[in-house]
Amino acid sequence: MISLADLAKHCGVSVATVSKALNDQNDVSAQTKKRVRAAAEEMGYFPNAAARALKTNHTNNLGVLFVDEASSGLTHEYFSAVLEGFKKQSESEGYDITFINDRVGSRKMTYYEHCVYRNVDGVAIACVDFDNPEVIELMNSTVPVVTIDYIHNNCSSVLSDNIKGMNDLMNYVYECGHRRIAFIHGQSNSFVTRTRVTAFYRFMQEHNLPVPEGYDREADYLDSVRAAEVTREMLQLETVPTCILYPDDLAVIGGINVIEELDFHIPDDISICGYDGSKFMQMLKPKLTTIKQDADSIGRETAKKLIQTIENPKTTFTEQMVIPGSLIAGESVRRIK
Repeated sequence: MISLADLAKHCGVSVATVSKALNDQNDVSAQTKKRVRAAAEEMGYFPNAAARALKTNHTNNLGVLFVDEASSGLTHEYFSAVLEGFKKQSESEGYDITFINDRVGSRKMTYYEHCVYRNVDGVAIACVDFDNPEVIELMNSTVPVVTIDYIHNNCSSVLSDNIKGMNDLMNYVYECGHRRIAFIHGQSNSFVTRTRVTAFYRFMQEHNLPVPEGYDREADYLDSVRAAEVTREMLQLETVPTCILYPDDLAVIGGINVIEELDFHIPDDISICGYDGSKFMQMLKPKLTTIKQDADSIGRETAKKLIQTIENPKTTFTEQMVIPGSLIAGESVRRIK
């Protein structure tokens, strides 16, 4: 690896001059700066990260706290796409990424302690239990934090527009003629779930539609087994819903299996909708009606906001950025005449 001394020897100047030229200091001529920078590019010189960190008090390293309760990890299609967008934007601005956890080897530590140990400049938090005391400690610390799909008064956040997403989905189902609409939603302690459930009930209220007993049920995100159980119970109600909304596209698979097992047909007998816009689910027949979340934009905007907070802390507002999704009007919702 090329060092400052190697570069200085090649250019016939001192190490101090090379350092000043690379850092655009005023006491080095423009001609020398140009010659040193050209040589640095030609020789493949990269500044030492540890030395740069000591001088600038920045490591150009971003932490990511991602704890998926469904145990799907980075195979979680929505969050993996969010993190890919975050990664691309971070790297384009010269930052590396470190995943934050609660231990180093066998030693247990809090998330905040791990951030300090890894010396990250800031952290993006996604898909965690935001009521966890360790998560709360990190959000209330001096470490710059941006949350994804969660609002905290100390941090900026980037949110998928779940209100608009639910309204778009409900409007489509309603315009197709459905009035008996059931909702299988994610776990109630989730900020995303609370937002979607509120949007669901508000829509039903505004359109004078009842929500009968058994039409509002819970199944964890990505839990197709539980979604199947709840679907079975709904199809055994005295008045069966004509359309069932699921918490995510993967949970829909459990519903489809039960609907077909009980000899119902999609969408002729039961209409279904998902949420997320999974590429895999769009290959099924009938094509699934769902909301496609703009995961790439959510990831990129999270990186931009976190880097802005790190580099310009005195002029960066704490704010919520809402990223809209889009309706995919598939073939899984029947039009009722």
